[in-house]
Amino acid sequence: MTFSIVARSADGESWGIGVASKFLAVGSAVPAAVAGVGAIATQADANVAFKGLALAHLDDGATAGVALQRLLEEDEGRDHRQVGIVDSDGNAASHTGAACLDWAGGAIGDGYAIQGNILTGPEVVEAMEAAWLASDEDAPLARRILAAMDAGDAAGGDSRGRQSAALFVVRDGAGYGGLDDIAADLRVDDHPAPLTELGRLLDLHELYLTASTDAEKVPVTAELAAELEELARAAGSRDFAAWVGTHNYEMRVADDASWIDERILAIIRGDGA
Repeated sequence: MTFSIVARSADGESWGIGVASKFLAVGSAVPAAVAGVGAIATQADANVAFKGLALAHLDDGATAGVALQRLLEEDEGRDHRQVGIVDSDGNAASHTGAACLDWAGGAIGDGYAIQGNILTGPEVVEAMEAAWLASDEDAPLARRILAAMDAGDAAGGDSRGRQSAALFVVRDGAGYGGLDDIAADLRVDDHPAPLTELGRLLDLHELYLTASTDAEKVPVTAELAAELEELARAAGSRDFAAWVGTHNYEMRVADDASWIDERILAIIRGDGA
C-alpha cells in the first residue's frame, strides 16, 4: 500500500525517508530516523515497533543487514512486512515478505533502500532508483528524496491511487534553534495530490526553517536599516525586529540585523510572495 525511499546523503551527514501511499497519514506509521544512527521505513502490514527496535540495533553497532535480520527473526509476521533500512555508514537493506500484495519489491544500493507494495509494477521502483542515481549528490537530501518520490509517482505509484505522503530528514543540530536533529518533518495526511503538496511544504520549510547561505545574505547598511524600519512600521509592526518575529523569519535575518536574506528583503519591499 506504499512506496518509499530510505537514504543517506553523500556527505554522510543526513539520513531521511520519503513515503507515499493510498493510506491516511502514512507519515505517522512508516518513517523513523536518528542522526548518526540511521533510518528505517516499515510498511505493508507495518510493524511499527520495528522503528524503535531497528534504531536501537543500529545504535548498538549493527549494520543495516544485521538489524534487518534481527527484526525478522523476532517477528512471526515477517512474510507480511516490508522494510528498508540505511545505517550510519550508508549500508542498505530491504525486505519484502512473500505475502505482500502485488506488485511488491525493492532495490538497494550505496546509501539507499527503495521498496513498495501494491504498486502498478516494478517500473515504480525502477524509476525511483534511476531518479535517485541521477540526482545531484550535493543537493539537499530532502530534494533528492522528493525527486525520487515524484519519479515513482509519475511511473504509476500506488495502484489504488494517492492519499498521503511524508518526508522526514535528520542531521545533527539541524532542528529548530539547533536543539535537535530534525532537519525536516513534513506530512500531507489526506490530499488528492500529496507529493505536489509535499513539494509546496518543502519550499515553505526551506524559507522559514533553514538558514541563509552566505550568497543569500545582503549586508544591512545604515540606509537599508532605515528603510527596513520604515517598511516594518508601514506594515503595522512596532519595528523591524518585531516584523521579523511576527512573520517567523528569524532564520533569515541576523540576530544583530547586520544582514537580511535576499528573499526576505524582497518580501518586505513587496516584491516577493
